[in-house]
Amino acid sequence: MEYDAGFTKDNKWFRYRAAAIIVEDGYVLFAGNERDDYIYSIGGGVHLGETAEDAVKREVLEETGVNYEIDHLAIIHENFFAESSGPLLANLDCHEIAFYFVMKPRGTRELNSDSYTQGARETMHWIPIAELDKYKAFPTFMKEYLLTEHSGIEHIVTDERI
Repeated sequence: MEYDAGFTKDNKWFRYRAAAIIVEDGYVLFAGNERDDYIYSIGGGVHLGETAEDAVKREVLEETGVNYEIDHLAIIHENFFAESSGPLLANLDCHEIAFYFVMKPRGTRELNSDSYTQGARETMHWIPIAELDKYKAFPTFMKEYLLTEHSGIEHIVTDERI
């Protein structure tokens, strides 16, 4: 069994995450599941002893059924949030460090997804970038990020506890 690089201490939870930014023809790929009322970026916990690059490729394959290639590291995201529901994070003060990698486009939005997260079936959603703000989607910075020019790696901090 693999273990994610993270821990829980009292009512605080920390996780090291690798995530993907997958864009095809003006659409960005997000995941959802049958339990939560929001969609989220493709990715997951980095396993102990695993690189972020290996983790994002593994997570993307697990969630989409497709071997995407990494283009480049784009964002280091410090995310603070409080979770009040769900079996894993109920009533915890959460702190997550995520590395976001832009994946190389494949020229198709066809996927082969058969993914589950914490026992809930996941579904993949191609969302038009221009309409992303109409969805309850995390991370919340994604639309603005995708609609602006960037050079180098960006450091973004969000605090959803407010």
